[in-house]
Amino acid sequence: MRVWRSVSVPVAAVLLALIIGAIILVVSGASPVDAYAALVKGSFGGTRELSRTLEKTTPLIFSGLAVAFAFKAGLFNIGAQGQLLFGAITAAWLGFALTGLPAVIHAPLALLGGCLAGGLYGAIPGALKTYTGAHEVITTIMLNYVAINLTDFLADGPLKDTSPGNIVARTPAILSTASLPDLGPVPVGFVIALLMALLAWWLLWHTTIGYEIRTVGLNPSAANYAGMKVAFTVTLTMALSGLLAGLGGAIETLGVVGRYQPGFNVGLGFDGITIALLGKTHPFGVIPAALLVGAMRAGSSQMQFSADVAAEIIDVILAVLLFFVTADMVVRWILRMREAEEEQVVLSTGWGQ
Repeated sequence: MRVWRSVSVPVAAVLLALIIGAIILVVSGASPVDAYAALVKGSFGGTRELSRTLEKTTPLIFSGLAVAFAFKAGLFNIGAQGQLLFGAITAAWLGFALTGLPAVIHAPLALLGGCLAGGLYGAIPGALKTYTGAHEVITTIMLNYVAINLTDFLADGPLKDTSPGNIVARTPAILSTASLPDLGPVPVGFVIALLMALLAWWLLWHTTIGYEIRTVGLNPSAANYAGMKVAFTVTLTMALSGLLAGLGGAIETLGVVGRYQPGFNVGLGFDGITIALLGKTHPFGVIPAALLVGAMRAGSSQMQFSADVAAEIIDVILAVLLFFVTADMVVRWILRMREAEEEQVVLSTGWGQ
C-alpha cells in the first residue's frame, strides 16, 4: 500500500494528461486512438524506434537526476539546462581538439571534462546561496541565459567549425576515438545513465554525505545544530547536481550529435524538472519518468505523419502533466485520494534560507 500511495499520484497525473490530450485531439479533428497508437509505434515499434527512444531518454535521465538530487538538499536547481550545455560544449571541444589518443582514454576523458564543466557551473549558484543568500531559483535561471549565450558565442567564434562550406554556428565533429558506441539497440550512454541513477541512490541513502544532504534538505537549522557543515553541503550538492547535468550533455554530444551545435540540446534541462517531479525526486523514479517523456519525444514524429497531428501536442501533454504533478492536490481531489504519508517535495526554500 505504501508503494502504491507513492506512485498513485504520478500514475494518475499521466492518465489525466493523456485524457486531456485526447480531448484536445478530438476538438482538433484527429482520432486519439490513431494518434496514440502512432505514438507507441514510433517509440517502441521496432529496433530502430527503441534505439531512438533510448537516445532521447538518456539525457533526460541525467537532467532529471540533477534536479532530483538537488531537491534532496531542499534546493530547486532550474539551471540544469545551462549545466548541460557547458558539459556538451566541453565534451565537444575535448572530442575534436585532443588528437592521437586511443579510444579507451579519449572518450572517458571527454566525459570527465563534461562532468567537471557542469559541476563547476552548478557550484556557482550553490556558493552564491551559501555565502550571499542569493536564491538558487533566481541565480540558476540567470545562469541559464549566460550559458546559452556563451556557448552560442563559442560555437560561432573560437570553437567554430572552419571547414570549407560551413556557414552555421557549430564546432567541428568529434574524432572517432571520442565517440560512444552502441550495444546493439542500446546506446552506451543509456547504460551509463542507469549506473549513475544507482550511484546517486547509493550516495544519498548509504553514505554519510548522503545522510547530511537529506538532513540539510529537511531542516538546515537542525543540521547546523548537529554539527553538519551546511554551507559546504549546499555547495557540494549543487556541484554534484551540475555534474550529473553536465554528464548528460557530454553523452548527448559524444553519443548522439557528434559535435556541439546550438539548438540541438534545447529543453533537455528544463524537461528534467518534469521528470524529477514525476519520479517523486527519487533516482529510481527518474528512470521510468524519463523513459515516458523520451518515448513521447521519439514517437511524436510518427504521430504527426501517421495521424496528421501537430507534434506540439506532445508539449501540451507534458505541460498538463507537469501541472498535475506539481499541483497534486488537484489530482487527489479529482480521484478522491487521501494524501500519502511520505516525504513531501518542497519546491523552494525561503529567501533567507
